[in-house]
Amino acid sequence: MRFRFYLLLALLFTLSSCANKSSLLEFVGLEEEKNDPAEEIQLFESEISSLPPVELLPQPVETEKCIAEELDALEKTGSWADQENQVPPAEEQKYDFPVVINKQVEMYLDLFQNKQRPYFKRWLARSGKYKDMIHHELEKAGLPKDLLYLAMIESGFNQRAYSRARATGLWQFMKGTGRYYNLKVDRYVDERRDALKSTQAAVDYLGDLYEQFGDWHLAVAAYNGGPGTIRHGLRKYKTKDFWTLAEKRHLRLETKMYVPKLIAAIIIAKEPEKYGFTNIDYYEPLEYDTLEVGPGFSLNALALISGGSKKDVRHLNQELRADKTPLNKRRYIAKIPKGSKDKAKANLSRLHSVVKTGYKTHITRSNESLSAICRKYNINKTTLLKVNNLRSGDLRQGQRLRIPYSMVDYQLLPENTTAIAHSGDSLILHTIKPGETISKIAKKYGVPQEMIVTWNGLKSVHRIRAGQQLALYIVKESGVIVASSHHGNADNALTSPTTTSKNTNVIVLTENNKTRPKAIVQEQSYNWYQVKAGDTLWNISRRFNTSPRKIRIWNNLKSNTIHPGSRLKLKDA
Repeated sequence: MRFRFYLLLALLFTLSSCANKSSLLEFVGLEEEKNDPAEEIQLFESEISSLPPVELLPQPVETEKCIAEELDALEKTGSWADQENQVPPAEEQKYDFPVVINKQVEMYLDLFQNKQRPYFKRWLARSGKYKDMIHHELEKAGLPKDLLYLAMIESGFNQRAYSRARATGLWQFMKGTGRYYNLKVDRYVDERRDALKSTQAAVDYLGDLYEQFGDWHLAVAAYNGGPGTIRHGLRKYKTKDFWTLAEKRHLRLETKMYVPKLIAAIIIAKEPEKYGFTNIDYYEPLEYDTLEVGPGFSLNALALISGGSKKDVRHLNQELRADKTPLNKRRYIAKIPKGSKDKAKANLSRLHSVVKTGYKTHITRSNESLSAICRKYNINKTTLLKVNNLRSGDLRQGQRLRIPYSMVDYQLLPENTTAIAHSGDSLILHTIKPGETISKIAKKYGVPQEMIVTWNGLKSVHRIRAGQQLALYIVKESGVIVASSHHGNADNALTSPTTTSKNTNVIVLTENNKTRPKAIVQEQSYNWYQVKAGDTLWNISRRFNTSPRKIRIWNNLKSNTIHPGSRLKLKDA
């Protein structure tokens, strides 16, 4: 997986006009290899389908692409300290960050207007998306609003920007610093890529740095080079001035350039027309609604119920590392297009998910065998041959093969209906054996892990125990359903089993015929309960001191399948 990730980043990185072969190899951290280019491209094409959608993939940080060019230009500016730092006249003061004009700042003003003009124009356009939100957070904390442009020189206003040093997000947090400022980073989510949360963390960090140094030039230099480096330099050279410290051989040139680069960015961004940046097509401000959903909730489903595009929903949830909400959180606050919350909540009851077979493409490599491909994708030879209309296992290099895999598809049922009324699923109760994991169970039944988590309202994909019973809803292939003996509470016996399965930890139950409740039941008073994400008929029955069987009778249900947003009739306690 790591190789595929770096390969994609490498290909993206080559789009830069300033990138060369050596910087490319340095970026991905690999030694140069004498491989056949055609073979490497085939490998990339065959692997890319298993990566997250492109809207969720990290992107090489643009601000690093021409760093060698910047460092070379800075070397030619001469002394940092032996010069007069000009401060704009009071009547021309448009800044709340301490702006000075000197040779280093003038170098960046020239660079941004000329060689790096396409980049800077693109960063200006992106600033429209984040300006209001960042200004709000800075103003709330009492910090200079011009610090907005720190995100410009850090990431080019790109939430998914990823540096050679593995810093990530709008504000380019390293993992350790991000976690210190309460940004969650794990296998499911990277909140360094969350626009609001990372901005709040950056504001806190910048506030701490200013409190420590009492000078904004030193504070932003510490943001880049680390507060320890700045503290040590100030003590060693007995100074409190950034420009004096920059003259010494203490700071890396990358840290020295940080302050004049920010000042130049502020100067141009506050008056872009004055510096030749006209007709900037600024992005629309970042706005969204939120919706609480369960673990493993697909962003495709989120787009469907909210009426937004898949691309837009992914862009709103760029902190996610996969195309779904985290499997290790019982509830997740997902972002949906502005103004769509009521529609999304109303559509939850109509959302229907089905496990289907999808196909990815594998491009065969030199001397690759059918057996090796089958092992790689965990499928048998007969299936692979049949799917590709092949009579033998003889393969040629570059041949494209269809590889089947399980996928979840979503649809909205007609209005005024619920997913329950359309459910043709049969219920399988699986009792967990010692050593079993959700991953193993998912492979056994050919369903995604997140479906099992959702069906059973699990807090996490990792939190299961031996003896626990899981409900699985599998589309029925025929009218005959097999069942084994049941060892649970009598209230769980939904119907009479027809046949005993050889697998004693699996119980498959037949569908009930849809029956009208008895008149005596209809005359009793009921409460209405709206099903929430993660609910099951079993945990609802425990909460209301009844049984799944009775709830099914009261609501004319054919099975234990329920869906978020549906309303259930429950007898008054």
